[in-house]
Amino acid sequence: MSTCGALIGLLLCIVLIIRKASPVYSMIIGALVGGLIGGLGLTTTVTSMVSGIQALVPAIIRILTAGVLSGILIRTGAAASISQTIVRRLGVKHVFFSLAFSTMLLTAIGVFVDVAVITVAPVALTIANRHSISRLKLLLAMIGGAKCGNIISPNPNTLIAAENFNAPLSSVMAANVVPALIGFVITVWVIVRLFPDKYSSKIEVEDSGSNESNEDLPPFWASMTAPVVTVLLLALRPLVDITIDPLIALPLGGFAGMVAMRRWSVLGDSLEYGLGKMSSVAILLVGTGTIAGIIKASDLNSDLLALLGSWHISDFMIAPVAGVLMSAATASTTAGATIASSSFSTAILNSGLSGVWGAAMVNASATVLDHLPHGSFFHATGGCVEVPIAQRLRLILYETWVGLTLTVSSIGCCKLWIWLI
Repeated sequence: MSTCGALIGLLLCIVLIIRKASPVYSMIIGALVGGLIGGLGLTTTVTSMVSGIQALVPAIIRILTAGVLSGILIRTGAAASISQTIVRRLGVKHVFFSLAFSTMLLTAIGVFVDVAVITVAPVALTIANRHSISRLKLLLAMIGGAKCGNIISPNPNTLIAAENFNAPLSSVMAANVVPALIGFVITVWVIVRLFPDKYSSKIEVEDSGSNESNEDLPPFWASMTAPVVTVLLLALRPLVDITIDPLIALPLGGFAGMVAMRRWSVLGDSLEYGLGKMSSVAILLVGTGTIAGIIKASDLNSDLLALLGSWHISDFMIAPVAGVLMSAATASTTAGATIASSSFSTAILNSGLSGVWGAAMVNASATVLDHLPHGSFFHATGGCVEVPIAQRLRLILYETWVGLTLTVSSIGCCKLWIWLI
């Protein structure tokens, strides 16, 4: 199949998404058109699309079970308790640090990246209103922190990358810990402070005077039980060679948190919420599987390698390049990491790169352009702090810097690891 067909299908998918068509149907239509234009024929095109979906089924099952952990963290108030405790302890003097750290921690323990920002946003709005701090800067800090946490989390993007590279989830999460910390430092002390004050937008909302710390939230130690148990279960493989699959570890961690918090009355609501969030991701992955199947059946892999060679760029770079391009095409970390890892994992592994670092670099690079306006993250994060689209657009350059920082750091850590061994 020709590369031209795959690119036309991908371009059609982007155009349809920009024009507000369903991302899932947009990808299915793009895959179908791309396969036909590329010369596969109708039967082979459909077979390639189905094959792409089938390759994602194991990851989809794990993602659905991850909804137990995510739903419990949100519906029990654990996520809100964690974020409010951090902000209260660090104080207004370190507001950018505390908000970025809160969203980083929430995404790192398994909360969706956009849900993490939405969860912390009410705290940010109250602080901004009381102390006349720019909501755009506060939003940038939260987004930056969320991106940093997302590359070390058991969220769908990390799960799918690890699955497609046949790498242990805990190892893929650990590989990006240093890049995440570097990205966090750069976000808080460089990127946020570079955002010009002339673009600052002050909060003008009514302050009810309520104290968030008085809400009926579980204590911090109980709120942290779920993520701590989850991390410990996943860490058993690298520590003592006992493998507990994420399909088991993530729900067990969630239920351990429920036991610690004793909030059984919201168990049903938590499971329903988590399943709802993960179901939308699972459906999205069906669409991404179709376009990934077409890309994998095309000559795009070999042509991209040839292009990198003509630019005298090592095959080593195919992982971050693929992640950046696919995140731009889909405006989604999950979809970008899915298509990049599904379509290019074979070529990346053939270049001599390990599955762990291939997955880690794809995961980090998928954050570079996942905030473009044709994706949901752009609108969800802007809406949670009531920022108009015209003002929300001003953050794109700075968000891209955060993603590039994570990507470059991940590449650097990978090269250092290879050099050390």
